[in-house]
Amino acid sequence: MSTRAELPSTSSLEVGAIGNCAYSALVDRYARVVWCCLPRFDGDPVFNALVDPSPDGALWSFELEDFARSEQFYEPNTAILHTRLFDSRGQGVEVVDFAPRFFSRNRMFRPLTLVRRVKPIAGAPRLRVVVRPRFDLGATQPTITQGSHHIRYCSPSQTLRLTTNAPLSYILNETVFVADRPMDFILGPDETLMEGIREVARSFEQDTASYWRTWSSRLHIPLEWQEATIRAAITLKLSLFEDTGAIVAAMTTSIPEAPHSQRNWDYRFCWLRDAFFVVRALNSLSEIGTMEDYLRWLGNVVSQAAGGHIKPLYGIGLELDLTENIVSHLPGYRGMGPVRVGNQAHEHFQHDVYGNIVLGAAQAFHDRRLLRPAGLAEFEQLELVGEQAWRVYDSPDAGMWELRTRARVHTSSALMSWAACDRLGKIAARFGVTERARFWHDRAGIIRERILREAWSDERKAFAESFGGRDLDASALLMAEVGFIDPRDPRFVATVDALEHSLCDGPYMRRYEAPDDFGKPETAFNICTFWRIDALARIGRKEQAREIFEAMLAARNHLGLLSEDTHPVTREMWGNFPQTYSMVGLINGAVRLSVPWDTQI
Repeated sequence: MSTRAELPSTSSLEVGAIGNCAYSALVDRYARVVWCCLPRFDGDPVFNALVDPSPDGALWSFELEDFARSEQFYEPNTAILHTRLFDSRGQGVEVVDFAPRFFSRNRMFRPLTLVRRVKPIAGAPRLRVVVRPRFDLGATQPTITQGSHHIRYCSPSQTLRLTTNAPLSYILNETVFVADRPMDFILGPDETLMEGIREVARSFEQDTASYWRTWSSRLHIPLEWQEATIRAAITLKLSLFEDTGAIVAAMTTSIPEAPHSQRNWDYRFCWLRDAFFVVRALNSLSEIGTMEDYLRWLGNVVSQAAGGHIKPLYGIGLELDLTENIVSHLPGYRGMGPVRVGNQAHEHFQHDVYGNIVLGAAQAFHDRRLLRPAGLAEFEQLELVGEQAWRVYDSPDAGMWELRTRARVHTSSALMSWAACDRLGKIAARFGVTERARFWHDRAGIIRERILREAWSDERKAFAESFGGRDLDASALLMAEVGFIDPRDPRFVATVDALEHSLCDGPYMRRYEAPDDFGKPETAFNICTFWRIDALARIGRKEQAREIFEAMLAARNHLGLLSEDTHPVTREMWGNFPQTYSMVGLINGAVRLSVPWDTQI
């Protein structure tokens, strides 16, 4: 019997993401649920084997006797994942995993329910079902009770109910049995199903598939790299916490940015910076629903701040206190702890946040398709954010890379303050408020002149990472993307060349060259590589950009997903997963580089 110990480690990013905009789960290529937080993205990891590969790790697996190989793929244009397991004799089963999401009773139905459907596809394979949730960050084993067709996993913090038409005795005892008929497993709240197990599972699957196919069919996608674009878009949509409109930066915590680096962070929160890029990417595909949801959340953030300091990140329920703690009893991804819960960055001053807010909201003032387009009242509220951007644009901060022990006047922060003022001027012009348009354009001009003068390094012949500095930083590439500078400007072209020389390992680009709190970065930061792709395309080096883009497509896992970082030597994925920044880059690159539709049709 292939036991859990004989299979590869559960610490791998060769996984697929499923979810329904309320919660998510990660399933590896052996049909093991290795990560799932409930009741929401930042909740208790009831399946935590991704960061606890020891025998104590919590997982849900279907273990095939004499296991030989597996296949895994998404049902096209959906978030439904298929995994096929085969033994050495060619016998096999197929596992279909999804989180229900569809319209019902004139509202979106997205229960905290994980559905797993298993059916034999060849022969009569022997199977063992292992369901081992844990609670309280893996510290508590549940009390187990049994009903006629369900098993309850109980703890003081929450109770999960597994309803199934598989033999309960075999599940409870982890007994090997012949998988000679289809089986359905529905894990969720401690509630009774209103219909039969098979009927519920079947209808949930059909309706969920229909929802995702309809959603995908409405995307405006580029001609080239269509499958990569659709998969990236679905993954970004899965990162939306629809209840409030927040968008998580990633679904995991504490996947190291590089081996044994201690760079392990909790990304299950909403960074205003990352969320802006997600909204911008989906908008480019004409998917504006996510923007409308996010603007609900963003409006609450701005209202709460009342024109004062805004944090770079918040909890997905607008939580202010995200105190960072280490979970000492969890060994970590591949044993590379620490496992952190919470993020100290919520205490930082990161002044680019104000520009990201204005940029994230700007389209709502110009787009007539929205159900609730922004008006003058929202503009006046956004002006308070602009005032804060103006106050702090030349003040030291932690920067967009969240340096914990060093503060400077970061070029990227000043750049986003410029963007805030520039976009406010354009919004004012849109409403015919001429005086306010002139006011904000004048401020944007002052900031622009300061950046061009003080961020330029004559020594490096490039824009540096801080005013008066000499170190280089990939975030300077955003100057062209946000419209600050003509990409053909010799200073920007020189900056692209300098960054390539100092930060690139082949096609991959690191964030910055100066050592940080943990030394020099070892891995390439994927979004920086995508920024480089965009910059190269803008300055006319499109063939080089396409070559690098193809390298990034090859860096994805077998399901088309990316984490935060790529190791330039091993090509292995590192960092939290799936990283919204990276999936944004896939969309932006495809949209920027694809040949037009009218060349083929």
